[in-house]
Amino acid sequence: MAVKVLIPTPLQKFTNNQAALECSGGNIVELLNDLESNCPGIKARLCDDAGELRRFVNFYVNSEDIRFLDGKETSLSDGDEVSIVPAVAGG
Repeated sequence: MAVKVLIPTPLQKFTNNQAALECSGGNIVELLNDLESNCPGIKARLCDDAGELRRFVNFYVNSEDIRFLDGKETSLSDGDEVSIVPAVAGG
């Protein structure tokens, strides 16, 4: 199953400067594992040592925040679009 993953600019150094990738996975966890196999080192920027998603990185599946779905267990279907969005703070 092909899922389009939109990569934020700060992480594109792991993707050979590609802003979008085709990955596979039945849920966010599987997608991250596939992303890591194609772009070594990127998962450490997205997950902590325990494998939990970092708080300052937001994931959206078809514009829906996964925090309001099933978190990292959110199911993915062929043709879905996953956006990885780093949190922005200011003051």
